[in-house]
Amino acid sequence: MADIPNWRTSTYTKNESCVEVADNHPEKVLVRDSKGRAWAVVAFRRQVWSHFVEFSKRSAETGKSSHE
Repeated sequence: MADIPNWRTSTYTKNESCVEVADNHPEKVLVRDSKGRAWAVVAFRRQVWSHFVEFSKRSAETGKSSHE
């Protein structure tokens, strides 16, 4: 059901110091701090989140951001 967030962390996460993502909604991706689950949740449009993920992948591959 898309109304209830399906929270998950990255498979690379080794502890609770991370963010959790819920991407089961058709229009938005939710992000929250795994240490403060009751705190604020940030919502991104799916297209914006996709651009962020692709940017992060490119930055990890090159070792720097495209803004350097």
